[in-house]
Amino acid sequence: MTDVAKEQCETADIITYYVVPLRADPILGQLALAMVLSLLLTVPAFLLDDRLFNGANVWLKPIKFQIALALYFATLTVYATWLPEGVMRSTKMRVFLTAVVVATIAEMLWISGAAMFATASHYNPVPLLYAIYAAMGAFAVLLTAVSLVLGMAFWRDRGSALPAPFRLSLALGLIATFVLTLIAAGTLSALPGHHVGTPVTGATVPFMGWSREVGDLRVSHFLATHALHVIPVIGLAAMALRPPRLARLAVWVGTAGFAALTLFTFAQALSGRPFI
Repeated sequence: MTDVAKEQCETADIITYYVVPLRADPILGQLALAMVLSLLLTVPAFLLDDRLFNGANVWLKPIKFQIALALYFATLTVYATWLPEGVMRSTKMRVFLTAVVVATIAEMLWISGAAMFATASHYNPVPLLYAIYAAMGAFAVLLTAVSLVLGMAFWRDRGSALPAPFRLSLALGLIATFVLTLIAAGTLSALPGHHVGTPVTGATVPFMGWSREVGDLRVSHFLATHALHVIPVIGLAAMALRPPRLARLAVWVGTAGFAALTLFTFAQALSGRPFI
């Protein structure tokens, strides 16, 4: 069998033996499903309620968060199936994930409640609401920490049946998600808003809402949260390289490149320059 054929078989094995028989973690899977089902409430509200806040429909922010969290938890659910069963079934992990459930519910109630009353869920100047926003920040760190916990589990799983470059990319992607998000989101929460500068016309990137006039820290935040998707794709591509050492090096280089891009957009925003 040629090297190319072997690589194709390895990729097919990942899909056939790991993704198709989805041995999903119940808590993570249920959270992903809950986020999808909750759209049945917010999407009709978006269509029927024409109130605006800061120029956008009041229900747009909850919908964005629901989609983002659904994708996040669905991705983690798939990744969890590639870990030894004992990792996800340990008592500590179950307690941790239960806390994540509570944090997720609290986050969505807060964001949806703010939409209901057409007020800001983030950077609200009202003292009580700002205090709640600060508490939600702690919950957000807890949500992001799931990627760190799973990333460290992949890093330690030296006996994994997964191809080494792909396992490495999973570990690095999950860990990078936590580290980069902590930098971007931590800075966002410390500033009075996500803009660095004062927009004049309000021109934005469609749907994403990123400013096209001034620095916008949400760009780096977006890239950071998707490291767990991009870097594993780099790992899959690296599997075509030989020898294996070169494949692992490609994963490290790809991870460094994506981190550099994220930090570049972060510095760009802080300097007051728009991404586009």
